[in-house]
Formats: sequence, structure tokens, C-alpha cells
Amino acid sequence: MKILCCLCFSEEDEPGEEEYSAEAMKEGAFENEGNIRITEETEDVHGRDRDENLRMFEGMVEAVRGGAQWDDSVSVGALASLRASMRTSRRSKGESSSGSSAAASEDCDHDSHHKRAKVHSDFHECCYSTAISSVAGNSNSSGDRDYDITHGSFVASKNEIFYHTFMLNNVDEENPFDSSGGKDNEGDESGTTKTEDLEVRMDLTDDLLHMVFSFLDHINLCRAAIVCRQWRAASAHEDFWRCLNFENRNISVEQFEDMCRRYPNATEVNVSGSAVHSLVMRAISSLRNLEVLTLGRGQLGDVFFHSLADCHVLRRLNVNDATLGNGVQEIPINHDRLRHLQLTKCRVMRISIRCPQLETLSLKRSNMAQAVLNCPLLHDLDIGSCHKLPDAAIRSAATSCPQLESLDMSNCSCVSDETLREIALTCANLHVLDASYCPNISLESVRLPMLTVLKLDSCEGITSASMAAISHSYMLEVLVLDNCSLLASVSLDLPRLQNIRLVHCRKFAELSLRSLMLSSIMVSNCPLLRQINITSNSLQKLSLQKQESLNILTLQCQSLQEVDLTDCESLTNSICDVFSDGGGCPMLKSLILANCESLTAVHFSSTSLVNLSLDGCRAITSLELKCPYLEKVSLDGCDHLERAEFCPVGLRSLNLGICPKLNVLGIEAPNMELLELKGCGVLSEASINCPVLTSLDASFCSQLRDDCLSATTASCPKIESLILMSCPSVGSDGLYSLSCLQHLTVLKLQACKYLTDSSLEPLYKEDALPSLQELDLSYGTLCQSAIEELLSCCTHLTHVSLNGCVNMHDLNWGCSGHLSELPSISVPSDLLSPGSDHEAIQLPNRLLQNLNCVGCPNIKKVLILPAARCFHLSSLNLSLSVNLKEVDLACFNLCFLNLSNCYALEVLKLECPRLTSLFLQSCNIDEEAVEVAISKCGMLETLDVRFCPKVFEVV
Repeated sequence: MKILCCLCFSEEDEPGEEEYSAEAMKEGAFENEGNIRITEETEDVHGRDRDENLRMFEGMVEAVRGGAQWDDSVSVGALASLRASMRTSRRSKGESSSGSSAAASEDCDHDSHHKRAKVHSDFHECCYSTAISSVAGNSNSSGDRDYDITHGSFVASKNEIFYHTFMLNNVDEENPFDSSGGKDNEGDESGTTKTEDLEVRMDLTDDLLHMVFSFLDHINLCRAAIVCRQWRAASAHEDFWRCLNFENRNISVEQFEDMCRRYPNATEVNVSGSAVHSLVMRAISSLRNLEVLTLGRGQLGDVFFHSLADCHVLRRLNVNDATLGNGVQEIPINHDRLRHLQLTKCRVMRISIRCPQLETLSLKRSNMAQAVLNCPLLHDLDIGSCHKLPDAAIRSAATSCPQLESLDMSNCSCVSDETLREIALTCANLHVLDASYCPNISLESVRLPMLTVLKLDSCEGITSASMAAISHSYMLEVLVLDNCSLLASVSLDLPRLQNIRLVHCRKFAELSLRSLMLSSIMVSNCPLLRQINITSNSLQKLSLQKQESLNILTLQCQSLQEVDLTDCESLTNSICDVFSDGGGCPMLKSLILANCESLTAVHFSSTSLVNLSLDGCRAITSLELKCPYLEKVSLDGCDHLERAEFCPVGLRSLNLGICPKLNVLGIEAPNMELLELKGCGVLSEASINCPVLTSLDASFCSQLRDDCLSATTASCPKIESLILMSCPSVGSDGLYSLSCLQHLTVLKLQACKYLTDSSLEPLYKEDALPSLQELDLSYGTLCQSAIEELLSCCTHLTHVSLNGCVNMHDLNWGCSGHLSELPSISVPSDLLSPGSDHEAIQLPNRLLQNLNCVGCPNIKKVLILPAARCFHLSSLNLSLSVNLKEVDLACFNLCFLNLSNCYALEVLKLECPRLTSLFLQSCNIDEEAVEVAISKCGMLETLDVRFCPKVFEVV
């Protein structure tokens, strides 16, 4: 238990600065929140005196921190001498008269700019404010304290109460009592100026402080009060102490009584604990403006309830977890102006309430056996979980309140239909009824026409026959029928119904709702539900997940936009008519049919659908979508899809590579840019009309023929990337059709084993593909002459891959008749090798940058000389060419060379001044050849000669 107290004095009795400091030291203790550092000074006599006093003061502080004994008279004398020496030193250093005037005005009641009057206490000597905070594990009782009201102080047990009388602040790690910090006269003057400036900055108006402090709670108000006298007075203003909240605080009766005297205008009190009765009696006797009382966890005697009449302005009384009286007597609550009464979790046998102005009453979870009410204006009654109240008592209590509008009698297991009928006849204005967990009600012959909210959660007596009674509640807006285990069907036509819940209804099979204002439906975990019929103009979102038996769904919902039917395994193909144009959902935008495994043929025609998910619908074999605004479709797990038509759709991308059995495809998508057919191994018929398509991946489409490829290229002229890996049915006719793709930059023909040597002619004859930059012919059967002819003509290629080409032999580039007789342009001088005798060289318009010949078993020699004019070649990969013996390269821009696993390599000649990475892993080349090869590679950074048996150390 921790109590923070702040001293504040009245205007006429406020002591002087020295007296206040000494008295504060006598009555309080310092808060242990940091070290107080004191700098010694030896300038003059005053400095020596001050050092002596400071040492005494420091010893006192250490004693307080360590719990040692310290004589109060010594501490008072030390502090008084310290303050006197400070003031004398300050005057001797030329303190200005304006500073003296400011100090004098500080001791007055008001500065010229103060606008809000200080608060005076009822005590003539002094008054103080108290902030109380709870500490876990504190078991000290009020009897451990010796409280002295006259002197405004008390002695507390250890670690319980701290008095914050004043605070010492270190500035720039210097002595807080001496602004000079031991410097010369100039430093002293500047230090004094700092102190005066600080005082000016802290001198705020009371109005401004009042506004700032209005955001603080009581504990922080007390912390602010220890800053200075002005803050202390501002924090004690009664505006901040209208509510005396001591909930979960261990406060003594004397302390609470003093707080009530200091703040007689408090309007709200919150107390709890074993002494709650004594505390609240002090509040009633002292606070005449009390409006709200909150009490808890204790025993309230009948004297308290008889004294409530003395609180003439009391408007609200809250009692929680308390024993009323002795637990067996009748407790009367009589008050003419009480409007709100809450008695929750209270222990009482009988209670009688006579409050003519009472509007709301809660007796929730109280174990009373009888409740007599005389509250003619009561409109809100909560008797939920009052298990001991018999049916007759509930009937008597509710019918005695003719103005009742809201009634909560949930968990009152004895309530019967007879009681509900009496309530319906007496309380004509009843709007809200919560009868959850009342197993004996069935609503038979109950008519509640004004009801707007009805909650019947876990009512075992509610059946389909109960819907006849509910249908007479024409004003009903909210209906909760969760866990009604005997309910089999619901058929309601309620014009104002907005929200309905049906969760965990084991026998529920049929739902029919007609309401133009219906906006929310929650149906879940109803395993037998098979038919739903909904008519509404306001419903926008419908979620019916995991309804395994649902097979009939009829919707007339003009505003419906989102539908989620995930895991509705029994839905049939007829569901497509519901969500197509003319099916009753003209504004549908999102439809989720994931894991609906009974769907086999899905045909949608909708002008509003934007998003469609058919994930996990493994039985679908046919899909036809005529949705011009469809932007996203998901087909993951549609393993048996054989025929798909997307004509027309608004898709921008489509992945059908997850449909391995797809054999017929038709797409008309004016906005599609990306199409992936990778893995459609049986696709034989494809009609693709996508005028803005830029990327097409048809890898492993083994049945894709030339006529399909020709039709696709004709209707998709903007293709930039075309991947035809492992498409053995593509031949010369198909490649010839690529000439119309003027924007094609990437072409991959890996593993197209049936291409003949003349098949590549359409790619370069008559400048057919002017934009082609990347070509991949890996793992093909083309001969070397056809490939070299292609490379000779396509000088604009930048990336070429010839991996695994078994017909590739020696690469002799630069010798007579090998890639040398080409049109040329001038070479920039910075591309010439150092020491070259030529002033200029002729360069063809060759842009090759990356050449890959990985795993070509028949390549034995690679020769690339300057005459080949490959001045842009920067990367060459010849790894795994096991028969490669000789490599001779003169490439001025080559940076990366990989010859790993070329086991037969014997000769290596490099004239590559910009080479930075060389990989010779597992090569049979000797050490001397390596040293000679790298001697002309001045920029080499990485050399990998691991597992080279003839290379031991390269210097």
C-alpha cells in the first residue's frame, strides 16, 4: 500500500520559504528516485559553510534511504543552514532587485497574472491532498497507522506511505542549490541567470495549469503537486476531486473522512473493501452533493439503506459483490430521486424497492428469493441469473412496472409461458426481451407486438411451432435462436427484421425469410440444413460456410454483393442459375464456392461478378464463364477440368497450369496480359484472343500444334515473352508464325527435339524478329551450322543458352569463315586491349552479353578472338563440358568465366583485362598453365581451383 501526500497551505497561513523547507523536512521524507549529487566549493567562507551543511544534508539523505536513524533536530538545522547560506551567497553575488521583487511576489497570494483563486481548506493550520496507490501483497491494516489531523501528518509502516514535501532537481549534473557550479564570477552570474529564467518558464497562469491538470488522474495530480506551491494549489482544486475514487485502495476511515471534509462538494464516491460500510456512512454524512455511489466487496448494514434518504441529490447507486444487511433480513431501498440502481452479485434474502423516479434496475446474479418493486417509471429491468427467484416473484416484479421497455431474465430457469403472457399483457411497451437459457418457455400464445429484440439462446422449448408467436412481433429487428436443439424450421415474414442468428441448431433443416430490411444472417454448424429461401433488399453479405447438407438455395436479394459457400459439399450445378443474370442477385461481385465437391459443370453468365473462387472443386470437368467484368478466378485443385471457356472475361492474368487434364480452351479477354498453361500436357485445342497479352508460358504442352500456335500469335500480336519448352509438336510452321510478333524479346525453345535445321530460319530471315534479345535452344538437336548461322544474323541477341546441345562442336569465333565476315561499325577506344598497336577496330552491331553452353559433351575447343567482335560479352559458362581441352579467349569486357568440371581442360589462354571471377573447380589443368592464364587478368577477384589435382598453390 502506497499513499502519496502533498502539503498545501492556505493563503494567510502559508509559511516563508525557509520555514516551509524546515517544516517539510521535519514532517516528511524524500522519495527514493535517483541520486542527489552535491559539488564541493571552496571559493569563500560562504562556500565552506555550505559544504559543511551539504555534507550533513547528504548524510541525512543516505540515512533515510538506508533506513538508519537520524535525529530530526539535526536534519532541520542542516536544511535551515543550507537554505540560509544559499540565499546569502546569492545576495553577495549581486542578485538584482527585480529578482528580489519576484521572490517577494512569490510569497504573496497571487501574482499579477493569476486569475483562478486558490482553494482554502477547513483547517486553520494546513491542508494536504492524498493519492493512494495499491501495492500487491500489502496486508497492513488501518490500525497500524497513527494519524494526526492537527499537524497534517501521520506515521506509517515501512514501504506503505511516502510524503512528497519537495523535490530536488539536478540541472546539468551540477549542485541543485548552487547555480554557479564552482565557476568564476562570470560563471556565477550566468548560473544565476539560468535559475531566474527557469523560474520564469515555470511561472504559468492558474488558468493554463487548470486546463493541463484536467487531463491527469489523482495519482499524477499528487505527483505534480510536489513541484512547487503554485502547482500544489492548482492540483488541489475541487474541480479535479469531484470523484473520490478509492476502488481497490486500502484507505482508513480517518483518511477518507479528512478527504470528505477537504472536498465537501464531491459528487461521486467509489469505495470497496471490508470497511465499506464505515466509509460510505462518512460520505453520506459529509457530502451533501453526492450524486453517484459505487460500493463493493463488503457488508452494508441496514443503517446505510435507511440513511440513503439523506442523500437528496443521489441519482445512481451501484453495489457489487456485497452482503446486504445480515443476509436474511429484508432490505428496504426507499429514495424519491434515485434514477439508476444496480445490485449485482449481492447476497440478500429479500429486497423491497420503492423509488418513484427509478428508471433502470439491475439485480443480476444476486441470490435473493423475493423482490418487491414499486417503481412506476422503471423502463429497464435486469434480473438475469437470479436463480433463486421463483416464477411468481419474477411475474410480480415485472408486472408491477407497466412502463417496462427492456427485460433481461436470462438464466432464470423457472420462468414459464404463463409469466410471459402476463408480462405481455401488462407491459405493452416492451421492446427488448432476453429469455436465453430458460428451458421452460415455448412462447405458446405469447403476443409481443412491440418487441424489437428477442434473444432465445439455448431455449430447449423453442420449436417450429414457436415461430407462429414470433411472427406476431411485426416490429422485430433482432432475433437470436442459437443452440435451440429442437428447432427444425424457421419461416418468418417480418418487414423490419434486420439480424438473425442460427448457430448450433442440430435439427434445423429449413430456413425461409422474407424481410426487405434484412441485412445480416448468421447460420453456422447446422448439419441437417438443406434448404434456404431468402428475400431481402438490404442484405449485402451472406456467409453459409460448412453447411454439408445444403443443396437448395433460393435468393431474391437485390443488394447482395458477397457470398461465401465454402465447404457446402451438397450444392449442385443448379446453384449457377442463382448467381447468374436473372437469378435474383443482380449486384453480386464476389462468389466463393471453395471445396464444393458436388459441382461438376459450372456455367456463369453475370455482368456484375468480379471475383470467383472454385478452389478444391475437384469434380468440375466443364467451366464456362461469360462475365465481362470478372477480374480474378481461382482454380487451384480443379484437377479434373477438361474444358474451359472464358468468353468474355475481364481477367488480367490466368493460371491454368494446375489443370493437367485440360484439353479444350477458349479465351476472349481484352485486358489479359499474362497467361500460364504450363503443364497442360493434353491441351490440343486452344483459341486465345487476348490483344494485349504480353507473356505466354506453354511449357510441357506436348499436344500443342502449329495451327494453335499460329492462331494465337495472330490474335495476340503484342506478346513479348513466349516459352515453348518441351513442346515437341511445334515445328517450322509454328515458328514461322512468330514473325508477326514484332515485340517479342524472349523466346525459349528448350527440349524441342523435333525441330529441324531449317526450322530456325523464320527467326532471322528478313529481319523477322527485330526485338528478340533472349534465345534459349538448350537440349535441342539442331546442328552447329544452323545455330551459328542464326547467331551470325541475329546480332541484337544479348542472352543465348545452348545448354546440353549434343551437336555443338568447337566454337571457333574470329577465325576465317567463322563469325568474322559481318557488317561493322567503329569501336570505342576504351574497349581496346592495353598495348594494342591498332588505333581502331571494326565492331559489328553485336550485343551478346551472356552465353551458356553448359553440359555440351562434344565441345573440345573454344576460341573467341577479337575478330569475332564480341566486345559486350560479359559472362561465359562452359561448365560440365567434359571433353573441352582448349580455351582461348580475348574478350575485353568478360567478367565471369565458369569452366568447372571440364575434366579434360589442358590449355587456357586468357586476354580478359576485366575478368573478376574464374571458376576452374575439378579441372585437370596444371599449376603453371593457370598462372600464365591469369597473368593478363589484372582485375581478377575470385579464383576457384578446388579439387584441381595438379594445382597446389597459386601465387
